[in-house]
Amino acid sequence: MDRLIYTAMSGAKQSFLQQAGVAQNLANAATIGYRAMEHRFRAVPVLGPGAPTRAFAVDASVANVYEQGPLLTTGRPLDIAIQGQGWIAVQGADGREAYTRAGNLKTDANGVLQTSAGFNVLGEGGPISLPPDNNIALAPDGTVSAIPRVGAGAINNTNVVGRIKLVNPPESELVRGDDGLFRTASGVPAETDETVKVVTEALEGSNVNSVDAMVRMISLARQFEMQIKMLQTADSNARAATQLLSMNR
Repeated sequence: MDRLIYTAMSGAKQSFLQQAGVAQNLANAATIGYRAMEHRFRAVPVLGPGAPTRAFAVDASVANVYEQGPLLTTGRPLDIAIQGQGWIAVQGADGREAYTRAGNLKTDANGVLQTSAGFNVLGEGGPISLPPDNNIALAPDGTVSAIPRVGAGAINNTNVVGRIKLVNPPESELVRGDDGLFRTASGVPAETDETVKVVTEALEGSNVNSVDAMVRMISLARQFEMQIKMLQTADSNARAATQLLSMNR
């Protein structure tokens, strides 16, 4: 009886947590550059006197899915998508270097290049500032150029104002923050990787498969109901055992 309660209780708890993770993925199915999360569980024996045969489920880890999402052509000059592996370096709210795949960029009132969430995009020397009254062009290697909108011969007067820092640290060393950005576990900024390229005038969609996530959500709901049913069965068995013991007194 005791073993059944332990197993059912921990299984119901972890199924509920996993449902929350799948719901998080579904909520971000349309978020640019989003990376899906995957909860992984394992069975752990209960340690202590008199409990060697009892076990319960624990949340072993929350893994990030790094598969590339679909590329969406937008035709917008400030939109970029990482081609293959790699990350765009940005400045988090805490001032530390962080990484994202969301390439829907913009400029703020001061001309600083930012992500749509308001994080400054980092270049070789820090945030990239763009001159006013210029058209902005982005190259596959991350080079940011400004083309004056007025003046004779301006079409050929292209000025390089910076280069977006593109990195490719090992995925095993990355951790996701509460702000949705990724950082190295050690906190040391990753080195620029010259092999990382971007697709201009395009964005990378979320790598969440909505259909698979919905099927997973239904499966988890049934697992949760099954665990609750086991708890109810254990309670019914305990009541029946109590009644039998009372009758024998």
